[in-house]
Amino acid sequence: MKASTAWMMLIAAGLIDVAWALSMKLSQGYTRPWWTAASVVTLIAFVWLLGRALTALPVGSAYAVWTGIGAAGTVLIGSMLFGESITPMKLGGVGLIVAGIVVLRGAPA
Repeated sequence: MKASTAWMMLIAAGLIDVAWALSMKLSQGYTRPWWTAASVVTLIAFVWLLGRALTALPVGSAYAVWTGIGAAGTVLIGSMLFGESITPMKLGGVGLIVAGIVVLRGAPA
C-alpha cells in the first residue's frame, strides 16, 4: 500500500472515530437500538481502517494522528450538536492538536 493511501485511510478512520463517539452519546448508554447499531458499525469501520493504515505507517505517528483527529473533531462537533462549552482555552487546545497532526504528517517516516 502506498503511504498516501494509508494516510487517507488514517484520516477516514479519525473522522469515523468522531462519528463513533457521537453515536455512543446518542445511544444513551446503549439503550437506543439504532444508535447502538451505528456505534458498533462505526467502531468496526474505524478499527479496520486504522489497522490497514498501520501496514504502511509508523504506529506511533499513526496512532497519535488518529486520536488527535478523533479528539479535536469530537470537541468541535460536541459543541455544535450538544451545546457543550467551547472556550478560548479549549479552542487553543484543539489548535495545538491540529498543529501536532500537521507536524506528524510532515515528519519523515
